Amino acid sequence: MKSTTRLVSSSKKIALVAHDHCKSELLRWVKENREALSQHQLFATGTTGNILSRETGLEITSLMSGPMGGDQQLGAMICEKKIDVLIFFWDPLSAVPHDPDVKALLRIAAVWNIPVAINRASARYLITSPLMAEEVSVEVPDYDAYLTERL
Repeated sequence: MKSTTRLVSSSKKIALVAHDHCKSELLRWVKENREALSQHQLFATGTTGNILSRETGLEITSLMSGPMGGDQQLGAMICEKKIDVLIFFWDPLSAVPHDPDVKALLRIAAVWNIPVAINRASARYLITSPLMAEEVSVEVPDYDAYLTERL
């Protein structure tokens, strides 16, 4: 597929997701990075968003719970260029019933070339990157050209 570029503004749209065993770690990370995160628009799956909002006072748009469709909602938002960064503290040691949704979300993030952090270390690298506060040009699939070729 051909590619094109899209301009991501200096105020990023960040999705925050955590599996049950990782919610406390994500909460700790969000508290540690509250000031930086407050400069961006935040989205989260249901339970995670409610916890983070209540505990930090940050304005967070909560979607459905992950197993109830929240992961798929975020995937759709990535395709629509409504999410710029995915912070997903996932638990690789526990089976989750919605594992296919999790894999689909990570696949879509890769397809649309958005930065993804899967743990505290990678989340720290992302949030402290100078690019988080800058307008950035990102290469993405040229879906319009793809549709034109198919018609």
